[in-house]
Amino acid sequence: MWLPWESQDKPANMAISFPNRSRSYDATRRAVHFWGHDRSIESSFYVTAEALGQFQPNARPDADDLLRAFDSNRDRIYAIAAKVYARGRRGSYDLNIADF
Repeated sequence: MWLPWESQDKPANMAISFPNRSRSYDATRRAVHFWGHDRSIESSFYVTAEALGQFQPNARPDADDLLRAFDSNRDRIYAIAAKVYARGRRGSYDLNIADF
């Protein structure tokens, strides 16, 4: 029960989930695009080709190999995306080598 003298300024829940397993290659950004959800808010994430190259150094920098690298490391990428998201809400998030 909320009492009038108590502050209603409570930290926002920064929990994000990744129920949508869709992903696509964005040639303009040279990144794999995927989405996360915090309640009803959808956020876009982009993991760069350079960052994906850290996971699979022998991968070619083309859409097929980068999508395979993403799929093979999805859990780790999601964990990093959640940490980046927790730093503060934005419209989209770029995950690069420094985040990994």
